[in-house]
Amino acid sequence: MNAKERVLNAINHEEPDKVPSFELSIDNLKICEHFGEKYVFQGLIESFEKTNELCQGDIEALTNTILKATETKSYLKNTLKQHLNLYHKIGIDMATVPFTGYILFPKICYKDYFIDEYGRIFDLKRNPSDQMDIAYYKTGYFSNFEEYSDFESPEPRDPRREKYFKTMKKIEKEYNGEIFVIPSIWGIFESTWQSFGFTNFSKLLASEGKLKNVFDDRGQFAVDLVKAFIDWGEDGVILIYDDYGYKSGLLMSPKNYREYILPWIEEICNIAHKHGVKIILHSCGDVFPLFKDVVDIGVDAIHPIEPTTANPEYDIFKLHKQYGDKLTFIGNVSPQDLFDKDPQYIRDYTKNLIKTLGPNGGYILSSGHSINPAVKLENFLAMYNTLEEYGSYPIHIE
Repeated sequence: MNAKERVLNAINHEEPDKVPSFELSIDNLKICEHFGEKYVFQGLIESFEKTNELCQGDIEALTNTILKATETKSYLKNTLKQHLNLYHKIGIDMATVPFTGYILFPKICYKDYFIDEYGRIFDLKRNPSDQMDIAYYKTGYFSNFEEYSDFESPEPRDPRREKYFKTMKKIEKEYNGEIFVIPSIWGIFESTWQSFGFTNFSKLLASEGKLKNVFDDRGQFAVDLVKAFIDWGEDGVILIYDDYGYKSGLLMSPKNYREYILPWIEEICNIAHKHGVKIILHSCGDVFPLFKDVVDIGVDAIHPIEPTTANPEYDIFKLHKQYGDKLTFIGNVSPQDLFDKDPQYIRDYTKNLIKTLGPNGGYILSSGHSINPAVKLENFLAMYNTLEEYGSYPIHIE
């Protein structure tokens, strides 16, 4: 069974040959070095600095130069293979490539920060502990609705996006089915509040008409992107990043999510399902008040079910008992535990996830978000070695 079949079997609640695995991202130099791979974004800061010098501080020239450089065949091939080689060496079944915003789709570039196509500002910094290059979300570019309206809207069928997608699919074939690569996009809520910053977004909440206008723009963009992926040949899975909560609850009222956000996610699910494509929703924090809604609108799988929220009911084992026949669960090995617990704890917790959630399909192993710089190498290895030892079907764990 190849990686794509393994993942789709799990999402369809059928037992594959073994429990599949996934990571949203691996931003950890120790893990990269252990597997003999360079971190995919290492060198980003130096590249921006040197390009800025070359362009003599001309922002338009800097932006155009970076965009052209990151569209070349050699850059696309090298970057994607570097990303996928790490996953392949670890033995992770599913990887994702983002197709909106962030590093790959900047709108305006500066020496040490950039504004992405949604209007989010990211600082380029080095992680103090290991000097890893990383882009940190800083704030939103828009102070008000008028500034948002004046900003050029992102184009779903941007030729740059299509080029990345087709290159991704071409390189995926080189791994002969041993890794399944899926496209991912930012959803409706997160891309909105981050483009304003939370203070300005909170002010926008008081103006229902303007708020709906922005959410509808983001929703239509996401829908059109999904249609584009399908037209370009996507026939497996699409992931949507759209954090709805923090550790103590939702970031917006359930009423607003149900009115402005979830109808767009439902439309995406309906379009995807008509073409045999599955939808994974990534949402951090405690989203318990919306959990039934997420199931009812047709989301196929949810990631990461953070185990460190303040709500004891937002528990993957409890949720699985109630929704395990309707929804595939992905994740739940806490990055905090991967930092401060010992390997035996990680082995025991991973075994329990496999034992409890694995039978009959419907579970994909992953961290409870992503692999950040603080995760200990020995704990990361403990998680994946445990999967290798106990994850084959039929599952028999005492």
